[in-house]
Amino acid sequence: MKAFVMPSYGSPELGQLADIDQPKPAAGEVLVRVRATSINPYDWHFLRGEPRFARLMPGMGMRRPQYDVLGCDMAGTVEAVGDGVTRFHPGDDVYALLPAGGFAEYVAVPEGLLATMPANLSHEQAAAVPMAALTALTALRDNGRIQPGQQVLVNGASGGVGTFAVQLARAFGADVVGVCGKRNVDLVRSLGAEAVDYTSEDFTRQDRRYDIVVDIAGRRSVVACRRVVAPKGTFVLVGGPAGRWLQPAGHAFGSMLVAPLVGVRASLTQVSSQTVSQEDLLALTEFIEAGQVTPVIDQTYPFDEIRTALAYQEAGHARGKVVIAF
Repeated sequence: MKAFVMPSYGSPELGQLADIDQPKPAAGEVLVRVRATSINPYDWHFLRGEPRFARLMPGMGMRRPQYDVLGCDMAGTVEAVGDGVTRFHPGDDVYALLPAGGFAEYVAVPEGLLATMPANLSHEQAAAVPMAALTALTALRDNGRIQPGQQVLVNGASGGVGTFAVQLARAFGADVVGVCGKRNVDLVRSLGAEAVDYTSEDFTRQDRRYDIVVDIAGRRSVVACRRVVAPKGTFVLVGGPAGRWLQPAGHAFGSMLVAPLVGVRASLTQVSSQTVSQEDLLALTEFIEAGQVTPVIDQTYPFDEIRTALAYQEAGHARGKVVIAF
């Protein structure tokens, strides 16, 4: 089968489109023919091996990626099932958040990570969902403890996580303000939020207070943002500036240390295939099939242009998600 293989840490140009052995499903696993995947900052952190201190942590190797084939988002069709699998059958359309393996034509997935794909989405749309939407769901529901009628601000509202966060906050019954660049104001408004152009207005200087501030962009400190967090509100950290050695982890953990000192309740959102469940994907499916959440896709690339897609996403200007179609 074809796969995008990273022999060492570095730029997307180091990756190789190679023929490797097709996996076989073990007991409790499902073999999926991948129809589409999407690209996340999660992927290029593993591709670059940055921040470098993270190479000391489980899941990353010191000198090369632990996984030869990266890619955490996947949508596809069940090809075969291993012993003991009861929920899925060949021909089923499924999607999942994986630890790795999505940048290949086939992947063997534990049954518990898979969910039936939303009936109203294509494979390309479904592949845009898992990492970004699960991050947004966790930030709002679990970290922010969102309630109907609350005021929510999403800083970084036009990216992958941000477009889902705006829609999910609206689906939970909140009023939403989305902070974005000038060229994305119309997009954010179309998702149901009041849009703030950060190039012409400093959202931290507003008179409004928010029950939840979801900081995806990570360009402002918790000290600057404390002014717009309501007295019993929550500042939820999702992202931050990229860096070779410490960032974005330095920004996140630094903010968590400073927040209590300036009187802000803060929470850090971290999502992986180990921290979310099949039930979380099913919750997203309900929102999607009800028409309350729709993936926003900036660009779709064929698999043989995955290097270009990775470079485009890493540049940080994508509106919504960048998808790879097989």
